Amino acid sequence: MKYHTKTGILINKDSLKNLSQIDAIIFDCDGVLVDISKSYDLAIKQTAAFVLDEFAGIKSIPVSSKIISGFKASGGFNDEVDVTYAAILSLVAAKRLGVDAKKFINQVIDNADSTGIISVEKFLASMPVDISDIKKKLRYPGPHSTNPLYQIFDQMFYGKDLYKKIFGKKSQFKKGLIENDIVLVTQKLMNSLEPKFAKKIAIVTGRGKESTKYSLDKLFYKFDIDSSFFLEDHSRTLAKPNPKSLIMSINRLKSKHCLYVGDSMEDLIMAKKASKLGKKTTFCGIYGTSQNPNSKKRFFEKNNADIIIQSIDLIPKALNLAH
Repeated sequence: MKYHTKTGILINKDSLKNLSQIDAIIFDCDGVLVDISKSYDLAIKQTAAFVLDEFAGIKSIPVSSKIISGFKASGGFNDEVDVTYAAILSLVAAKRLGVDAKKFINQVIDNADSTGIISVEKFLASMPVDISDIKKKLRYPGPHSTNPLYQIFDQMFYGKDLYKKIFGKKSQFKKGLIENDIVLVTQKLMNSLEPKFAKKIAIVTGRGKESTKYSLDKLFYKFDIDSSFFLEDHSRTLAKPNPKSLIMSINRLKSKHCLYVGDSMEDLIMAKKASKLGKKTTFCGIYGTSQNPNSKKRFFEKNNADIIIQSIDLIPKALNLAH
């Protein structure tokens, strides 16, 4: 057995001897610091239903949590709006092909890869169906402030006040789904990490800075913000699994061996790429926030994650196993 096990914790035996060398910790946000199952995931589901009705004039199957996790498992869908876009195109194609929507979208997922929406568009282009009209209407991807799909998603997620603060525009949806975020990181956890890592604790997330700050509230400033990266505020070329943002964060923290805590395939790929490029990174996979925790746990085992834990509260305990 290649994993050292303890309640809620699995540590790859090859990684066990190096844990004491870790001198910095960098967190993903969604699914790690914050449970997004009732916020971002719900925004995907509701935006897809809204766009299918308003832009394509069709009713289809709801975008399930299984569909969302299926796209994300391919390693190319760190951006929730990418998932939304892929689901919309797939369901429009299924409707026009006259095939079972659930079976078809699963077929799309099976053909998706780390190139994300490019792989989905390529697969759909091989099908005998024309979806050019919906693609033209959505004009995706594009800037958050002007792209139709981003605008609908962001308005739905941020709500009236936060959308106005970030984009300077009105939202057609009053209450934002961001209010459903469940913050998982606690003052107690940060207090337990600070003696070992001091101020070398940062965030590298697909979220924007304002969104992260809004959800974490006062705990936001427990992290080294100058060494953190909020990828929604940057070019899509920096999106995970591109390791550049993680490497820049590691450099700013002056870390020789970093722990990156994430919950997705993109996070795992990014951490492994950073290590290959000379920035030693141990990956810690969180599985407890998944819609199917046991499946996510097996996924991380299959892909040789260094540490696999149920929740971030177990990080101090996991690191103590090195002693």
